[in-house]
Order: sequence, then C-alpha cells, then structure tokens
Amino acid sequence: MNDQSSGNTPALELSGIDLHYGYVRALAGIDFHVMPGEVVGLLGDNGAGKSTLLKVMSGAHRPTAGTIRVHGRQVEFHAPSDSAAAGIQMVYQDLALVDPQDISTNLNLGREVLRKGPLGWLGFVDRKAMRARSEAELDRLGVRTAPMTRPVEMLSGGQRQVVALARSAIRVSGETNGVLLLDEPTAALGYEQTKQVEALIRRMADQGIAIVLVTHNLPLCEDVADRVVVLNRGSKVADVAMAETETDHIVGWITGARVSQFAA
Repeated sequence: MNDQSSGNTPALELSGIDLHYGYVRALAGIDFHVMPGEVVGLLGDNGAGKSTLLKVMSGAHRPTAGTIRVHGRQVEFHAPSDSAAAGIQMVYQDLALVDPQDISTNLNLGREVLRKGPLGWLGFVDRKAMRARSEAELDRLGVRTAPMTRPVEMLSGGQRQVVALARSAIRVSGETNGVLLLDEPTAALGYEQTKQVEALIRRMADQGIAIVLVTHNLPLCEDVADRVVVLNRGSKVADVAMAETETDHIVGWITGARVSQFAA
C-alpha cells in the first residue's frame, strides 16, 4: 500500500450489511472497508456471499440493512449508475468491451471527444484527439499494450483484460481516487498474461486507487493483496493483513475448517 493510503478515511466502507432473499439471509452483518491505495482480496467458496457483497458495492443489489460510505460520506445506491457516480467502477468477467472497435474507442466509451464546429454538433467524434488522450492516460498508468488503432477482437486475453482494467482506472482517477471492483480478473488467462494483470493492479494501487479483488486464485491474492477478507455462508470469518497470515489459514477459513476470527 502506498503513501496515499496513510489517511484514516476508507475509500469505501460498509457497516452491518444484511441482505435477505425472502427467508434466505445471503449476507449477515458484514463490515468491510478498503483504504485508498489498498488492495483487499475478497475470498470465499462458491455461495459464500462474495459476489453478492460485490453487487452491493456496485449498486446492483440494495442491502436489507446497513450503511455504505464513500470517502466518509454516507450514500445510497439505487442502481449501478449511482455507484459509478460516486467513483466506483466494476470490472466484470466478460469485460464489456466492444470487440470490433479499436482500443482508443473502447477506452473512451461514454466520454467521447467531439470534433470542433458543425461536425461536432452533428455528433462526429475526434478520433485523433481520443487517441492522444488515451496514450497519455495509459502512459500515466504505466500500461504498454497494442497500438491505439488495433481492434479489441485482435488482442490476446491478457491485453483485453488490461484494456478493461485501464478503462475503469481512468474513470476513477482524479483529485479523489475512486474504487475498482475486480471480479476474477485472471480467470481465463495464462501465466504470463496473469503477471501482466498483476503488475497493473499494483500500479493502480500505487496511484491511490482502492481495489477490491474477488478471486479463487490464492497465488494472485498473495502477490497483489495487502489484506484479505474471507466470507463463509454469508458471514465474515476473517479480516487479516496478507503479511500476517498463511495460505493454510486462508484455506481453512474458506472451507470452514478454521474457526472464525469473530466467533463469539
């Protein structure tokens, strides 16, 4: 975690989060936070509640009870657009890229630069300006990928993931860095591509972006996470610095073989 995370105010904080589906309690009193510049691994077996909690953070699900704060300010998310407006970006497994379009167009989706004068009034975009802006933004992130004019469908899996991560990082970068929610970012990648994504995650954190990482890949978590939070059957069972725990302990919390840190 970098120096930008030295403050005491979390970038994102959830307190007492409950979520019920009818009589089923999917989340039970979850407390969770991530600091600016911190990478938190959110771990758990299938059905543990990690994807549900991620959807609460992204505004896709509304909690039954509990509060959400972004940089200390209490908020309510009624839709993913509310979460995005608060500076939270979700990067889904399917990446949501437009395959036939080039890298620059994908990086600028929703924030296109229009040409000056009458052509701009008619909605014509300035592709040269967008390429220049994209190159500057990727340089700031330390990203090296294919030429801006290359269609996404011609990229490798690792390059596609880097483009998706960079697009979201660009959108949460600013005076108050936001939060990135990553859902299994290396699930379909090989070793070298995974290392490329790992390096980008750490660079984004070094720039002050808070990152929540949902993954089944424990080596990835060990390499990039500052802290891990483990869920089991909708409850938080561990919240520990990565440097202060061991893989066996994490596996024990995930499987239920190890007693919860918060057991009464």
